[in-house]
Amino acid sequence: MTLPTLLDIEASGFGRGSYPIEIGLARADGSSCAFLVQPLPEWTHWDPKAELLHGISQARLVREGHPVLEVARWLNDELAEIGVAYSDSWGYDNTWLSLLFHHAGMLPRFRLEALRQLLCERQLGLWNTTKEALIRERGIQRHRAGEDARLLQLTFERTRILAEAEKAQHRPGA
Repeated sequence: MTLPTLLDIEASGFGRGSYPIEIGLARADGSSCAFLVQPLPEWTHWDPKAELLHGISQARLVREGHPVLEVARWLNDELAEIGVAYSDSWGYDNTWLSLLFHHAGMLPRFRLEALRQLLCERQLGLWNTTKEALIRERGIQRHRAGEDARLLQLTFERTRILAEAEKAQHRPGA
């Protein structure tokens, strides 16, 4: 079974007025990438607590961020063929994705779905401890979109393997 494509978004904060500042993907082949998003003039909400988490300053976004239209095109180019990407924070990520595409004047050519729908009960039970173990093992930098998307993908893969192994152990004759 191939890995699902995971999408993660870092934002200027939470709630009303927040906007996407970095979008990352972990592809089915295990590679990952991310783009900083250059804020539009009307995007003014900035939460210093969010900046403490992701470590991305407004100045860096202005300097290194890609225009909204470019990021929306990139996402469509990456995701149109497979048609779906998954997120562990669907409510937030879908809102920020909609905002990005709205301001780009484009429609997404893919769906964003909740990662949870791919997980069996056993995977859900193993999720948090597995994710924390992977962070320690791999020294993953949290709250950066590309790294977080890849972490979700690795956690999905390991919990699936563990759940299948447990299931096989409990089969009659195993």
